[in-house]
Amino acid sequence: MPELPEVETIARGLSHLVLGRTVARVQVSLSKIAVAPPGVNFKRSLVGERIVRIERRGKYVVMRLASGRSLVTSLRMTGRLIFQRHRARAPHPYTHVSLDFEDDSRLCFADVRQFGRMRLVGPDERWSCALGVEPLSKAFTPQRFIGMLSGRRVPVKVFLLDQRHIAGVGNIYACEALWEARIRPTTQAKALTKPAIRRLHTALVDVLQRAIEMRGTSVDDYVDADGLRGGFQNELSVYGRHGKACPRCGKTLVRTVLAQRGTWWCKRCQK
Repeated sequence: MPELPEVETIARGLSHLVLGRTVARVQVSLSKIAVAPPGVNFKRSLVGERIVRIERRGKYVVMRLASGRSLVTSLRMTGRLIFQRHRARAPHPYTHVSLDFEDDSRLCFADVRQFGRMRLVGPDERWSCALGVEPLSKAFTPQRFIGMLSGRRVPVKVFLLDQRHIAGVGNIYACEALWEARIRPTTQAKALTKPAIRRLHTALVDVLQRAIEMRGTSVDDYVDADGLRGGFQNELSVYGRHGKACPRCGKTLVRTVLAQRGTWWCKRCQK
């Protein structure tokens, strides 16, 4: 599932590709993918809308529209937002929603497994209120992170994956940050010392920023808005590297399952 760096890369790419474009036609081939408020027609409501801003919130791509409404896209596991400069071409394979613009270009929302959603929300709809703090924002300070973890009995990796606490962090970057901070994934959050939490804070921000610089991690289906793969998969220290040597100490990396998620780590480095 695309995480913060991948979604940020897509949002930045779309800002260069579709910002300011006006929707001329909307095509929906699978109705469950396109969601609108009760009584609102998804296709008719978008015709004539102009995209005025594109941003990310957690793992969501958010297209702000001139009317004040927003088009919020969750890519889930295999969703893709692909820009086509000429809509005379066939839509991208497995396209379920396409936005055809007045200048003859098109934005395709394709999803082979059909788990993704493109949702039209009203100007006053608080659709993201359940999401936690953005880890790359000024609000995510070491002191705030210490307070967030205080008294929490869950394993620290499980805490990192809970979008109600920190928005956008998923399995890849939780594993990488914990390795970088030398913290065992199963350690109870409340058991971490303040120095350890500060190390984890630094590691989490560092890993996310480096992944964004390399346009995300392509280990499965992820591509950006131009259909290009990311590059951070070549920099992974532990994720997906079961049985290989730890790049820090040389011990064989292990994979365990924690909260039904694969977890890669080093028994020697991560105490």
